Amino acid sequence: MTPDQIQSLFTRPDGSFLCARWGRPIVPVIFGTDDATLAIVKGAIEAVVLLAGHRMAETDPELGANLMVFFFRDWAELPQVPKLDHMIPGLAALCERLRDQGANRYRTFRFDGDGAIRAVFLFIRMDEHLAQMPAEDLALAQGAEAMLSFADGAFGQLSPLARSDGGGVILHPDLARLIRAAYDQVLPAVARDPGHALRLMARMLPAAGQV
Repeated sequence: MTPDQIQSLFTRPDGSFLCARWGRPIVPVIFGTDDATLAIVKGAIEAVVLLAGHRMAETDPELGANLMVFFFRDWAELPQVPKLDHMIPGLAALCERLRDQGANRYRTFRFDGDGAIRAVFLFIRMDEHLAQMPAEDLALAQGAEAMLSFADGAFGQLSPLARSDGGGVILHPDLARLIRAAYDQVLPAVARDPGHALRLMARMLPAAGQV
């Protein structure tokens, strides 16, 4: 990846740049799945966290859980979830807008006082397209997208998944290297200077692992 390509992944519609990683251990909670799918989703998240060299925990002392993943069939279901509108201001209006756009996914971040990721909400509407994806693939892609403060539309130019030589689905090698580079403790947890893309590129070694 070139510095310009990396920079574009973290550039907001207003032109501002933000590359932030998690500042605390990740505690996922998944809603709307059966037990078998729950294990698959948690396993995929754990794999990406391991790739990054980050940590998971049983509970977040402030929030309880901080990576909240919702699977559902219709955007109208979300406003009915108790207290969710307290965590997502304007939830009903947001769901109407996403319904009108025909969206099947939505991701939003919360940041701590230093600007590191504090919480992530992933909303996944299981339309016909997503329902055809293996649960492992969908969970791996969503887990990767939650690891850094990727801008809206970032994955329109880079698919989070790729095929391995053996035909299996893996995290895209460029994305795997980028996530690992961003979690290098030499780098700051939060960067707002687009020049940070150069530092990331310098750490994206070809030998980085794949998931």
